[in-house]
Amino acid sequence: MAKVLITGGAGFIGFHLAQSLQDDGFDVACLDDFNGFYYDPNMKADRSEILAERGIKTWAVDIKEKSKLINALDAEKPDVIMHLAAHAGVRHSLDHSRHYIDNNIYGTQNLIEACEIVGVDNVVYASTSCVMAGNSLPWKEDEPTGHQLNPYGYTKMTNECQMMVSKIKNTIGLRFFTVYGPWGRPDMALFKFTKGILDGTAIDVFNYGDMKRDFTYVDDIVAGIKVLINRTLDSDGLKEIYNIGRGEQVQLMDFIKEIEKNFGREASMNMLPKHPADTQETWSDTTKLQALGWKPTTSIPEGVEKFAEWYRNYYKVN
Repeated sequence: MAKVLITGGAGFIGFHLAQSLQDDGFDVACLDDFNGFYYDPNMKADRSEILAERGIKTWAVDIKEKSKLINALDAEKPDVIMHLAAHAGVRHSLDHSRHYIDNNIYGTQNLIEACEIVGVDNVVYASTSCVMAGNSLPWKEDEPTGHQLNPYGYTKMTNECQMMVSKIKNTIGLRFFTVYGPWGRPDMALFKFTKGILDGTAIDVFNYGDMKRDFTYVDDIVAGIKVLINRTLDSDGLKEIYNIGRGEQVQLMDFIKEIEKNFGREASMNMLPKHPADTQETWSDTTKLQALGWKPTTSIPEGVEKFAEWYRNYYKVN
């Protein structure tokens, strides 16, 4: 079976993907820099420990350090790289643009050059739905990218350009739509809302709650990634982009109500104007990926319930 190296393997999606690939028989390794840039690195360490218990190694490598990156790739000699290492977070990026440029653009260029040096022919990489901000809904991959509202968006749009013109034989970009689930990032809405509800502190609700998101459960994301990893292995000269989303809009206030229901408590809310980094609505057209046999299966009530169960266990709360 093929070997897959996951950058950002101690992150949210990488952690779930590594285990699922191993379950399918893939040889899996990870690398991560375990930074605490915008959330507690202890969660990354906990994820990595679980991976280690399964025999999945995580290299402590920063993609900004090219020589160490080359050494890791040369040692592992992966058939496919799943590139998830990035600074995420649209709002946070407004005040930390240099960090996003250094990590997401220059770090990705290091990875491209390392692949070319070592001879890695297949890379699947994370992009984001927000590169399509401003387009008519639902968002389709074949439309020109929209006007970027934040540095995170333009760094990921740049990643798509970098990969498209690289000498790597097969590259596939994945535009993720609001991924959520167990072991999720603490800076994201589900996590923040849950913490606020349980702590009895007011949660910030932007645009006065008038927002819609295409929330996508992490297991559905992983299933889509695996379809496309296999696609690179069967291809020769492929440069593609795919949406991965549930394909369904959910009102933000309905999402909050689902969290309230799972914890039996009502949220106190700070109703705020629209944040300049946010788009009001997202909605994926996943026709292209579904043509390869992928289909999302987890509903919002199911996904939030699974997150709530994990949150209680991880943080020892009722």
